[in-house]
Parts: sequence; C-alpha cells; structure tokens
Amino acid sequence: MSRDHRSHDCEPGELVGRQKDLELIDDLFDRPAGALGALLLSGEPGVGKTALLDAVARRASAAGVRVLRAAGAEFETGMTYSALNQLLLPLHEEIEALDDLYREALRVALGFGTGATPQSLVVANAALALLRRAAAEQPSLLVVDDLPWVDRASAVVLGLVARRLTGTGITFLAAARGGSRGFFDGTGLPTHEVLPLDHRSACRLVGLRHPGLVWSVVDRVLTAAHGNPLALLELPTALTGPQRSALERLPEVLPLGRRLEALFAGRVAGMPPASRRLLLIAALDGTGDLAVLQRAGQHPSVQATLVDLGPAEQDDLVRIDDSGHRLGFRHPLIRSAVVGASTTAERRAAHCTIADVLHDQLERRAWHLGEASVEPDEEVAALLERSAHMAGTRGDSFAAIRALTRAGHLSPEAPDRARRLAQAAFISADATGELVSASHLLQDARQAGTDDHASLYSAATTVHLMLNGTGDIDPAHQVMVNAIEKTLHRRGSYDPALDEALYVLILLCHFGGRQEPWQAFHRIVARLPDVPAVITVSAAALGDPARVGVAALRELDELLAGLAHESDPTKIVRIGTAGVYVDRLSRARDAARRIHGQEQGAGLAVKKLGVLPLLCQDAFNTGRWDETIRLADEGLLLSGQVDYPSYTWYFRYEKALVAAARGDVGSVVETADAMTSQAASRGVGHMMSTAAHLRVLAALAEGDFESAFRHAEAISPAGSLARYVPHAVWVVMDLVEAALRTDRRAAATAHVRAVQEAGIAHISPRLALLVGGATALAATDTDEATALFERTLSLPGIDDWPFERARVTLAYGERLWQARKIKAARKTLVTALHIFEELGARPWADRAVRHLKAAGWATRHKSDPAGLTPQESEVARLAASGLTNKQIAEKLHLSHRTVSGHLYQVFPKLGITTRAALRDALADLDRP
Repeated sequence: MSRDHRSHDCEPGELVGRQKDLELIDDLFDRPAGALGALLLSGEPGVGKTALLDAVARRASAAGVRVLRAAGAEFETGMTYSALNQLLLPLHEEIEALDDLYREALRVALGFGTGATPQSLVVANAALALLRRAAAEQPSLLVVDDLPWVDRASAVVLGLVARRLTGTGITFLAAARGGSRGFFDGTGLPTHEVLPLDHRSACRLVGLRHPGLVWSVVDRVLTAAHGNPLALLELPTALTGPQRSALERLPEVLPLGRRLEALFAGRVAGMPPASRRLLLIAALDGTGDLAVLQRAGQHPSVQATLVDLGPAEQDDLVRIDDSGHRLGFRHPLIRSAVVGASTTAERRAAHCTIADVLHDQLERRAWHLGEASVEPDEEVAALLERSAHMAGTRGDSFAAIRALTRAGHLSPEAPDRARRLAQAAFISADATGELVSASHLLQDARQAGTDDHASLYSAATTVHLMLNGTGDIDPAHQVMVNAIEKTLHRRGSYDPALDEALYVLILLCHFGGRQEPWQAFHRIVARLPDVPAVITVSAAALGDPARVGVAALRELDELLAGLAHESDPTKIVRIGTAGVYVDRLSRARDAARRIHGQEQGAGLAVKKLGVLPLLCQDAFNTGRWDETIRLADEGLLLSGQVDYPSYTWYFRYEKALVAAARGDVGSVVETADAMTSQAASRGVGHMMSTAAHLRVLAALAEGDFESAFRHAEAISPAGSLARYVPHAVWVVMDLVEAALRTDRRAAATAHVRAVQEAGIAHISPRLALLVGGATALAATDTDEATALFERTLSLPGIDDWPFERARVTLAYGERLWQARKIKAARKTLVTALHIFEELGARPWADRAVRHLKAAGWATRHKSDPAGLTPQESEVARLAASGLTNKQIAEKLHLSHRTVSGHLYQVFPKLGITTRAALRDALADLDRP
C-alpha cells in the first residue's frame, strides 16, 4: 500500500486517535527488502487491538492485498491446528500444487486428509511454501487476533512462519493481551503496545458515539475509562437516561456494560470469597490505603486479611505498592467489575464497615454512612452537610453537590430537605454549570418545603437559570431583591446564606450598568449589622470604581494578599473580579491560574469561566495579547461544552480588544454590533458600555476621532464620570484625545477637571498614567505639556501597562513634533514605535512611523516589513530561524495550514521564492 494513498484522518467509520498506530503498521508494507515483515500488537483488554486489526485488514484489502485471518477462541484451544485451519482455508485449493511432503502434511494438519501427525517444522515449512506461492501472485497479509487462545500446534507453526517472512510479499500482524501470548513464541519479533487513547481523542470518541451526554457525565466516563475505547463506548450505555442527562447522581463507581462485564466480571467472580469481600472494601473506599483494608478486614462482616489479596494480585487484578502501602486496581474497570459483582446488601454492609474504620475522617465517614443509610437520618444528613461545606471550600463542587443531595434525601424534616437540595442546586448552577441538573434539584427543593435559606438559594439558582436563558436583567434583579427582603423581614439579622444572595445581587447590579439597581442593594446592606468584606469591597471596586475609597482599596489589597494561601475557588473568583477595574489583576494572577489548572472532574467549570476573563484581561493589560486570544478561545470552547452562554460575551470582548488594538476593525464592529443587540434587548447596560469601549478603540485605530468621541461619550459624558459605569475610568484618555482632535477643547478640559477632582489617579499606576496623559494632552502651553508628559512617563509601575504607556509616549512625541523639537520627537516616537511593534499594534505603529517620516527619519518598522501583517512577520521570522511549519504552528497555536498560507503570502512580498532566502530578506528589511 503506497503511503500517498492512505489517510488517517478520522472519516466516518474510521478509528479515532490511532493515526500513529496505523502509520507504524503501514511501515510494514513499505519495509525495505531485507526487513522482517511481522509485528505483534499488545495492550489491555478493550484498548482497540481488534479494531486496529480490522482497520488494517480493510485498508489492505482495498489496496489489493490478500488478507488471511484467524482468531483464537477459548473453546478451540484443545483442537490441533484449528487457528491454522482458519488462516489457510482460503488457500485450500492451492495446497494440491505443493510438493508431496508439504501437501500431505498440510492436508493432515488442516483436517483435509488422514495419516500420521506431521512434525511441526514440516507443517511450518509447508505453510510458508503455500503462503509464498500465493504471495507471488498477490501480496498477502496474515492477521491473527487473540493469540493467547490460539491452540498450541498452530501457535508453534505461526511463530516459525512469522520469523521467516524476510524477502517475501507477506506481512504478519497479530494481537494479544499485554503480558499474555499463550503458546505463541514471539522471541525476536517486534512488539508495539497499543496505548489507551489520549484525552482529546477520548473526548472525541465519546462525543461521536454518545453526543447527548452532558459534560460532567462525559468527564466521569473519561475518568473511569482511562482512555480504554471499549469502556468509552460501553460505560454510557449502562447509565439510565436521567443519569446520562445529569438529572440523577451517578454512582460512585460506574457500572459496566454487557461487553465490559464479559471482559472483567468473570475474573472477579473467580476469586475466593474472602478476596472478593476485601476487594469490595477497596473498591468502595477508593483510596487503596492498606491500613484501612487491614482494619476493615478485622470487622465481623469481612473476616479477611491482606493475605487474601494474594489471588487478586497474582491474577493482575490489583497491584500493591509496598513503598506507599497502597493497593491499586490495575484498571478502573476492574474496580467497577468488583462493585458490579456485589449485591446491594453487600455494598451497604461494606459502606458501614468503612465508616466504622474512618471514625476520625469526617468527609469520608459521612459519605459512607450516607451510602449505607436507607431511611431518613438527621444525624447522617447533618454530617453530610458539614462534609459538603468542606468539599466546596477546597473546590470539589461535585462532591459538595453529591453530599448535599444525599443529605437532602436523608433529611426527616421538610425545611432541612428543602435547604440542602436548594443549596445543591445553587452549587450546580454557580460552580459546575450543570443548569439542567440545577433546575431539577431546584424543583425537588420547592416540592420539599419552604425555608428562608432555601428561598435564598432557590432565588440565586433561578437567577443563574434566567441569565443563561432569556438573560433579562431587571426581572432577575427583582427576583433576588424580593427573596433577600423577604428573608430580612422574617429574621431581621444576618444569615450566612445571604453571602451568596448578596453577591449574585452585586453581579446583577453590575450587569445593569446604571444607578437604579444599586439603590436596592445599598438599601438592603444598610439593614445588615455585618457584611463580609468581599461583598462591600466588590460593591465599591466593581460597582463604581471611579468613586472607590482608600479604605475599600486597602481592604481589597488585604484580600488579594490572602489569595496566596486561599483554596476556595469562589473566594478567588470574587476577590479577583473585584480587582478588574482598579487594576489589581496581577495580584490575583497566581490564584486564578490555580483554578484554571484544576482538573475538570472537580466540577469547577463555572469557576474556570470566572477566572478566564480575569486572565484574559490581565494578559491584555500586560501586553501578552496572543495569550489573551488563546485564553479567550479556551473560554468560548468551555462555555459551549458546559452550555453556559452567559460568559460567552466576555471572551468575544477580549478577542475584540486585541483585534481593535491591532487594527482588525471589521471583526471588532461585528462583535460590538452583536453585543449591542443582545444588551439592548435584555437591559444589560454594562454590555452596552463594553461594546462602546470596543468601538472607541476601533475608531481611534482608524483615526476616526469623531466616532471615537461619540462612543466614548456614550460610556460617560464629557465633564463627568458616570456613576456605576466602570468603563468610564478606562476611556478617560480616549475621550480627551478624541475631543481635542475634533476641536472640542472645552469638553476635553472639562473631562480632565472631572477626573482630577474624582482623584482616580490614586487608584493605580495605569489610571495615573491615563489621567496624566489626558492632562498633558489638554494642556495649551507647550512647556506645561512637556512637563506633564515627562512627569507622567516617570511614574512608578507604568512599565506594567505597555499599550497605555506607548500611547502616552506617542502623544508626547506628536506634541514635541508639533513644537518643532525634532530630535526629542524622534527619540520619543521611536520608543513608542518599538513598544507598538512588540505588541503588534499596527495602527499606532503606523502613526508613529508617519510622524517619524515627517521628522525626516526614514524607517521601516518591524510590524510591517514589505507590507507584512504582524502574524506574517512573526511566522516569517520563526521560519527563518529554522523552525518547521509544524513547530511554528505549535508555538503560535495555529494550524500548519495557516502557517503555510502565511508563508505563501510572505514570499512574493519579500521578493523571494525559497525558504532559504528568508533570513537575508528579513535582515535587509531590518537595516535602517
């Protein structure tokens, strides 16, 4: 088979994630004349060895290769030459053409004739002669599956044949379970281990075969399957419809499907009773701690010792790590098989035993007691509720939901049941993003009864569902206000459940982007004797940063300092979010990255969606714009995976910010139009301001200062800082520059006066930079302007804000040029140009170059050598450094086709035709 005619892309019916395996096998067909044409595949049960053999056989047959197949079978192991009979049966008519000795040997061995049993070597030589004769007419592929079950006689012959295929047109391919080849002697034959699928391929396989699974269920399947393709296909089939949709909680250990049971359950059933009891304890405990197993074995219901694990260890069901004193199941599916082989009563007894052993470990003890209980039990329910709080604090939202749900079902009193189920619903909506599950839990809570706690959690959950549904802010705001005021009216004192309710209300007020929603919030807070710092700080710094006080900033800084040791993802997201508009994102960066790096199994999808905008904006602020795009794309993918659309616009905004700064105005306008349309229909004033910010930046990039002024005033009118419009502090310099460029000096002066009176420069170096730049721009006296620019560009900490610093530097250079201070202007403009080039901010780099040329300094700037786009330039320089297209694609997070397309555009622009000429061409461009 010629490699040119083979493709391993996943077409319908093709394998997923097996490109490298198939390419390796293809090499057998393209082997040099003196190379051995045999390969043994090994791997765990269900890993896909048979699927690989089938795929190779189909493709070989389509390429004109004769395919001869055999498969071992347990019931045929005692039948001499049964496998060889399968393999050579299609060639039985050609046996007559062999020499007498070989012909008779094969006829007897294969059951076509009678006589004395021939020697194995004679049969092997006869088989090889037959195969060579057939291969002379047509290349042949011998495929043997399930080698361990091949009968002894056939295994001996096949081993001899496989080592004698050099120089023939015959290829031998066989598969066996790892570590077991039965009677087959593979000495000297190359072996390839078929590994489990990688995470990406596993996700794709599940998505293709089980497209209806919700993300959390997919994640559990992926975890249980460990990349085993058969498990990925079969585990979902053993789940109920509600379980597949996350409407029912999944069992701690996923059940096996019929085919998986056939692979694993029989081995478990063959263990001695004491071994099975101890294995069940190990499977349900899940930690593998030998000390736990030893203590559990002493329980009257178990009566086993660690010695009873011997048969399971010998059969490779489990492995013992002596150094760590832990037991591990060789594969998660064996653990499932152990649980599946037990009865309900046996599992409850095992859970009781484990709970007794774990008397000093609250979370694990609570869970096992909950699994063992069949009737309402407040003591167990309360213990589960405490364990849920502990799990939530460390970020394991799925564990918290499971514990609260079980606690609700075990609660004897209706109010307790309602509270616990409502809190589970809230965590499901607020942390995991499982909105369907949250909705059903919410219904269960409402049916259970009413409670003030339940009312608050129910309202907060309802708001999450509304924001991801219709998205209308005002109705959601009213739901939250009514629930809080109802609770305060009944209790009159602070309630811990208010923490969540108040923060949800803050978000609704923030989304509203106007003063009216905040009035209700402040009215409520005024009635409370004590409010957590994160609530008061968020209301000040996120709600109206233009008026944030020194005390609030100090308190925020203390909260941010505490993130170094914070494990609660909710606190990390909330404290980090409070720092967005007061420029403290860098202080939350490490904590946000910890959440971002968490495994999906913890149930933190929404928390990840919460930190990704923070990381995106932090990357943009600090000039890591490619990282902004990468993180935003990740956020868009995640929000789609968990079906949580309320975050989508954050990531579109972050990508559009980079596009605007780099001059891709068309995509910016498209994004801003979509955001404006969505915001207008749902009353999301904050989104309107965000869209206007994009329009301001895009207009400035194009030099359309009239539009820039109009859009900036839509955020905050000149001469004032609009209340509860956070973006007002970000467009201070934009508005002043646009006003001056459109002969609105009075408006510019008024705005400078307003921001100075507001004192926003004290908030952060960035805002001090913007206020200083705006003040210098508006100064009428050149000497005064020069002094203001110099003072502003000498402020500490401004190097952390490269785009803003470069823009102020550019404005300073332009002012120097206007004053005919040409030498100083050149130096200043070159500084700005270099920063813009590093960022890829092409429109601003172009402005710098125009002024430099006007100042008599002819140059080509790096962001546009010979008309190259920033990305074309980057690709060209990496190619010139010797990187391949694939390496460039990986480095820049592009496809190799995109890299090829860029180079296709670069060559004619540089006037070259070969890759080798890139280095000299780029060097010529860099010379002044």
